[in-house]
Order: sequence, then C-alpha cells, then structure tokens
Amino acid sequence: MAKKDNKFRIIFLGGMGEIGKNMTVFEWNNELIVIDAGVMFPEDDMPGVDLVIPDTTYLIENASRIKAVVLTHGHEDHIGGVPFLLKQVNIPVYGTKLTLGLLRLKLIEHGLERTTELREIKAGDRITIGGFDIEFIHVNHSIPDVVAIAIRTPLGVVVHCSDFKFDQTPIDGKVTDLYRLAQLGNEGVLCLLSDSTNAERPGYTESERTVGETFARVFARAEGRIFVATFASNVHRLQQIISASQAQGRKICVVGRSMVNVFSIAQELGYLQIPEGMLVDVEQVDKLPANKVVIITTGSQGEPMSALTRIAMAEHGKLAITEGDTVIISANPIPGNEKSVGKIINHLFKEGATVVYEPHFGIHTSGHAKQEELKLLLNLTKPRYFVPIHGEHRMLMKHAELAEITGVPKENIMIAELGSVLEFNSSGLRLTERVASGQVFVDGLGVGDVGNIVLRDRRQLASDGILIVVVTINGRNGEVLAGPDIVSRGFVYVRESEQLIEDARDKVKEVLEEYKSKGVTEWGMLKQGVREALSRYLYEQTKRRPMILPIIMEV
Repeated sequence: MAKKDNKFRIIFLGGMGEIGKNMTVFEWNNELIVIDAGVMFPEDDMPGVDLVIPDTTYLIENASRIKAVVLTHGHEDHIGGVPFLLKQVNIPVYGTKLTLGLLRLKLIEHGLERTTELREIKAGDRITIGGFDIEFIHVNHSIPDVVAIAIRTPLGVVVHCSDFKFDQTPIDGKVTDLYRLAQLGNEGVLCLLSDSTNAERPGYTESERTVGETFARVFARAEGRIFVATFASNVHRLQQIISASQAQGRKICVVGRSMVNVFSIAQELGYLQIPEGMLVDVEQVDKLPANKVVIITTGSQGEPMSALTRIAMAEHGKLAITEGDTVIISANPIPGNEKSVGKIINHLFKEGATVVYEPHFGIHTSGHAKQEELKLLLNLTKPRYFVPIHGEHRMLMKHAELAEITGVPKENIMIAELGSVLEFNSSGLRLTERVASGQVFVDGLGVGDVGNIVLRDRRQLASDGILIVVVTINGRNGEVLAGPDIVSRGFVYVRESEQLIEDARDKVKEVLEEYKSKGVTEWGMLKQGVREALSRYLYEQTKRRPMILPIIMEV
C-alpha cells in the first residue's frame, strides 16, 4: 500500500456550481479513477446545442493513468457523457446491474458496446481498482441500484455520496444503508462529498410511495384514458403506474423512445414487474375502451420532440388528446423548462383534457435529500472535512452552512469550483492548482466544434438577423463593377424597407469610394470598413445590430 505521506487528490470536472454533467476524479499513487461522467442539457442561450459535457482535457492528457470509470447510478447527468469519454480513452466501466443496462443502450448507439469492458458491482461489494480500495453502499434515489462510494486511503476514508435521499418506505423495500454509513463514521471519515441539489429546502423529502397513493386516487376517479408523463429513468415511478393501472383493470401503452428503452431494459433485468398481457402496442389503444388504458409517455419537461409534446400538438400520428382524457405530469419542471411545460399544459387543456400537474397534488416527489437528511448524513459520517457537490453555487453555500451547524469546523469546509484540485496529505487539506475544465458542446455529430464564438453568432442571428452585402470590384483599380446588392434575413423585409436598404447601399458605396481614393485594395480592410460603417448606420436608424456579412468578389 502507498506511504502515508503520499498525496490524495480530488479534481472536479463537472457538477460544481451547476446542475448536471457530474464528473469527479480521484488521484492516488499516480493513478486516477473517474466517478460518473454525465451530461447537462442546453440552456436557452445555447441555440442548436444538443448536449453539454465536461471538458476532459485533463483526463485525455493523463489517459495512461486512468484505471476506470465508476458510476453511482443510471441518470443522464451521471452516465450520459460516458460514451464521449470512452471515445478518447479505453478503460473499464464499473456500475450496478441497472446502471450498466442503461449505459449499454448508449454504447450501442455510439458503436462502443464491443470495445467497452463493463464490470458489474453491487451494494456491499468492496473491490480494488488499481491502488484504490473501494466500497459500494446502497442509498435511495429516484432510480434503483444507486450507490455511494467509500474510498480508503492511508490518510482516511473519503465518502462520495452522489444523488440520494433517506426513503424509509422505498418501493423495492431497500432502505439506505444507514448502519454502514454510521460504521464508517465511527471508523473515521476523512472527507465527505455530498449532493447539494435540495440544500435550500427544509425538512425531509417525501417517500416515493406517496406518489403511488396519489396515482391510486387519480386513477380511480378518471373516466377516460389516462396519460402519465414522467422521467423515463424513474423506474420506481413506472412500477407504481403499473400497479395503479392493474388495480383499475387498465392496460398500459408505452410511447417515447427513451421510455420504451428503459421499460425494455428494466423489465429484462427484473426491475419492473408487468403482469402478462397488460402491455399493449400503440396501435391497439384505439381498440380498447377509454377507461381501460393508460399511456406512459416521455415529455414531462416539455421537450419539443417528446411524445407528449407531439400528442398535445396533434402531431403524433397515432395518439391525440380527446375530451375526457386525464393527463398527469409526474415531474417538477427543471429550472428553465417552466415555459415549455406551461405551453404543453395550455394545449392539453385546450384539447379538453383534465391536467394534473401541481406538485401539491402529490404526483411527484424529489429524489434528492432535503436539509434534515443532509444533516443526518453529516452526523452519521462525522467527517473531518466536507465538500458540498452537485449544485449551483448558492446550493453549495447553503449545504456548507448545514455542515457547520452539525459541527464541521468552518475552516474544514471547502467550496470548490470546476477545475478545482483538492489535495490531502498528512498536514491536512488544501486547494492547489486548477486544471482545464468547462463546457464542451455536442451539436449533431460534432463534439467541441461549437464554441463560444459560434454561440455568440447564433444568438446574434436569432435576435437581430443578418444582412449580406455582395459587391464585385475590378482587382486592378478598385472600380465597382456590380452591386452593392443587399440581402436581408431576419432583420427587415426588403420590399417593406426599400428606403433603408437603398440608403444602406449608398453607405457601402461611400466606403468603397473612400478606400479606392486611398488606394486600398486589400479585401480584409474593405470588408471591415463596410461592416463598421453599415453597422453604425443601421443602429442609428433601427437600434438593432444585425450580423453583417460583406462578400467582395474580385475580377
């Protein structure tokens, strides 16, 4: 085993100061392991971007030292970035059965299933990966098979508790292993890293079982078809929908690609129990009485191409909302999605559906621990040092306050950022140099080829449009042979703004004449002059700044 004076480092490449794209690197004895590799969905100011993944420059530069990726659970913000990492480094992936089952679907999509070594673990296992001594501890969340990770070093035990809550009545009957967490606390925990998503919310998170009770009541009252939109990965929620449907003698139909995939994997691996003959194809729905069918669908976040959105907009082809349908949106909108969700709810009401969406109805509960549970974890593990993870900065700060209340010295609480490196040695903990970190945008098949400059241009195009100026000049004397012609898209309609466009042409001519008189024929200078003069003039006239693209052809 390593010497006691060796350094143990924790490097944060995702999930700090943000919600999503979680990725933490542990470094010991010149070896690395990666805990989770997630994605984040684009914000409104990222037009065209499909996914956001962590910057893995540090990992690529140190590829020979990486021993494995270890996954805590199967949510997108923890496994969605794995295929992109595996395209850069070929390393084994450790995870629980359901987590690896969900990951396998992604590897197939990326053509990596044959080249990736998947190693299954389960809660209670203690294994060695390189020089790392790792133990897996069962915790509750909104998906089965979630584990916290304890890493033993000669300096002490580091506990990484990703997404969790303390559900005393979980659907599968498997409560968080509080006893093991307390044992680790008695042994001595060097550092605790803990989920901060709900650090601002007082009290305890409600049990997932309360949602099932609400489903039972709503299903019993519904007279027509029932649509339920929820996160595809919330397998416990899906099981409760199945149970409520069975109690009312209803068949179930599953729509939405991700929902169909999760149903298939979860049923195959034994995490979903569906009575034989209960599952029907979408083509059979119209043949069943309205009060004998439940449609489980994606789209709880108002995603434009999701099944629920297409159904609400009458664009699905096989399903449409009719008078008397009940639609349950069993999820809270992720911050930024409120408008999209509201739009879908409005359309559903217009089509005659009864929509159940307010959180106080009990149709959703969080999978993340609230303040009292966060304090309980701190008291169980009694860490010497504490680092809040997985949350925006205000959430991390609030979690730090909770840690201080429970007795962790303020000087032993570290608020890290993306790229931060925490180093433990025999003298204690300190922040050292930063490593490359940030956001990498996935746009179609391109990974990283869309950067801040491209996004800036897209935002400008979206807000003010574009003006294209085309002119042909004589290469020898700078004489204008044709044009300038102006094409406008997203700025003004040319036929309705003829005078403005004509004046803009005159401005371009003035610039070209001025540069000609000075003997300037260099294209770059001509384009810059046209761009500046036209931009200044158009702002004076319209208070808008369209993108201006001069095209100068020389003959």
